[in-house]
Amino acid sequence: MDFDEHWDEDPDAIMKSQTKHDWMSEPRFKKIFNEIENGLQGVMGKGPFEWVDKRVFDAVFDKSTLLAVHKLMQKGNIETIDYPIARGKEAHVFHATSANGPIAVKIFHTTNAVFKGLAKYIDGDPRFNGLSGRHRELVNIWVKKEFRNLRRMRKHGIRVPLPLSYHKNVLVMELIGSERAAPRLRDIEVKEKFETFTEMLDMVAVAWQKASLVHADLSEYNILWHEGEPWFIDVGQGVTDQHPHSEEFLVRDVSRLVHWISKQGYDVELADCMLRVLEEPVPDLQPLPGGD
Repeated sequence: MDFDEHWDEDPDAIMKSQTKHDWMSEPRFKKIFNEIENGLQGVMGKGPFEWVDKRVFDAVFDKSTLLAVHKLMQKGNIETIDYPIARGKEAHVFHATSANGPIAVKIFHTTNAVFKGLAKYIDGDPRFNGLSGRHRELVNIWVKKEFRNLRRMRKHGIRVPLPLSYHKNVLVMELIGSERAAPRLRDIEVKEKFETFTEMLDMVAVAWQKASLVHADLSEYNILWHEGEPWFIDVGQGVTDQHPHSEEFLVRDVSRLVHWISKQGYDVELADCMLRVLEEPVPDLQPLPGGD
């Protein structure tokens, strides 16, 4: 998930944003928004967060999303949503806080264009049979899918963020980093390059052989570097080994790792890596808290 893109200037943006949030003036919704407004100062570009682009709020926080955020704030899962740390076609990720400290809040977009891109990762997954046709619910199903994938991977010791809660199109997770989000693999220079490659390949192998999962969108963009170790993120695309395209996705994931290590100056054969992932014994990784 990337946040390097620039917003396109839209001459009608101000008019659109004014009409988009007219519903907030209705008495029943005005009360709800007043209850969470203080926690949204960051994404609204107010106070110490004046530098935050206010168009992010207009683009992401529609009526259903704000109601979902309200629910999670009422439950105590979120205290504040501060500023965006990543942006992709499917979602924005925000630095946020809870009573226990910094967290990450991933908000999935609810447009029809997003729906079309998600279906191929749900069709064929036995956990979600018959659900991909319900377009209004597809994004909510996707959030549940990512939550379950995270827990399943952690159960088998694969380093992914700890999922904390979700509601509708909003997913609350552990923030990988200290006060700020950890950098992506593509943005840093790793000292122990081949050792890191071997470790990531082992994580892919454990996911396949023990968790019966494939990430399905693994690349240097979806791997964070924290405290000298790689962490996989954006696992919503992940499918079980029963998915009809699971092996195709697995080859693609391994190919991208091979491409990364090749750029570091190492000559590695894809066939050898696939053999390792598919058939060779895998390490026994220590389960991580929150796994299931």
